[in-house]
Amino acid sequence: MKQITGGVTAAKGFFAASTAAGIKYKDRQDMAMIYSEVPCVAAGTFTTNIVKAAPVKWDQSVVYNQTHAQAVVVNAGIANACTGEEGMGYCKATAKKVAECLEVPADQVLVASTGVIGKQLPIDRICGGIDAMVPKLKDDIESGHQAALAIMTTDTHEKEIAVSFELDGKTVTVGGMCKGSGMIHPNMCTMLSFVTTDAAISKELLQEALSADVQDTYNMISVDGDTSTNDTCLLLANGLAGNTMITEKNEAYQTFAKALHFVNEYLAKQMAGDGEGATALFEVKVIGAKTKEQAKVLSKSVITSNLTKAAIYGHDANWGRILCAMGYSGAKFDPEKVDLYFESAAGKLQIIKNGVALDYSEEEATKILSQPEVTAIADIKMGEANATAWGCDLTYDYIKINADYRS
Repeated sequence: MKQITGGVTAAKGFFAASTAAGIKYKDRQDMAMIYSEVPCVAAGTFTTNIVKAAPVKWDQSVVYNQTHAQAVVVNAGIANACTGEEGMGYCKATAKKVAECLEVPADQVLVASTGVIGKQLPIDRICGGIDAMVPKLKDDIESGHQAALAIMTTDTHEKEIAVSFELDGKTVTVGGMCKGSGMIHPNMCTMLSFVTTDAAISKELLQEALSADVQDTYNMISVDGDTSTNDTCLLLANGLAGNTMITEKNEAYQTFAKALHFVNEYLAKQMAGDGEGATALFEVKVIGAKTKEQAKVLSKSVITSNLTKAAIYGHDANWGRILCAMGYSGAKFDPEKVDLYFESAAGKLQIIKNGVALDYSEEEATKILSQPEVTAIADIKMGEANATAWGCDLTYDYIKINADYRS
């Protein structure tokens, strides 16, 4: 497997386009479209929030009830959440418009929205945006890149990646893009993630691969502890690579799953590191756990601790906050056996041994914690399981961004 240039258009047969439709933003592109030249099998995972946006409900119906999907339309600025029957009607109208323009079935069109909750979509602008994008659909890298830019809200940069690998002597590609910066919390987050592949794989195994992988990627990130109404991850496979159809969990399936994991983990970390106002990606590894679930609970508890996140922003090796967060996680462990390390590009330093602080250099610790990517490693010495979670520091700018988000 190798990383290659590109995103959602890297895989064979996928096209993308974007436009400035004026949904909310007046100075940038705010709509994107992904289209496959042939129908795809589709998989999806969605928010666990009981309050689900209209696009989530629409996409669940398509993914769960239809055999294929062929297009995705995304808008940024308005979430189409808490909008009642009118909001659902706009999903239907969007899909109908795409169906007319691309000559595909409306029930094979997926829709996604992100932005302010409670406002109705300006459906005339949405339809105008579709009219503008269809003639611009291209399968080049730049079109995919522009689509990744168009779906951003408070993101500071686009997020995209692609990898290729061999199956049966055929080159298979997996590419993706996502957006996410705030309202990010485990069990899906205010994230929209779109992954495309030209692999030939059954719909059942595509869904199984995605559902399993989100547990160790998107569900292991948090920015602010808020689980959104709009979380959506869509995975489309059009089979144009020409590999033997993957219909069982054989070596080909494992190879595909590995590539999917690489893409999803990269995108998940990009979102965590680009948390609203963040200056650092904060990674927490719990090792030596009795079970993976125990390690997950502990690592998630640390990355969601506001006190720990604030300490990371201050480059302060305040290890007591990490042990505290582990202690109230609900997972059982012996705090008097914990070893804790901080690590970054500036080096690695052990902070505590068997629950007690070592005579470490605060100056060295600050240097390590001043990097844009910082890792805390907690060894709880109970077994062989481990897990990793990703978050970010908590800064003054997080408050500034969210205090006037609607305006």
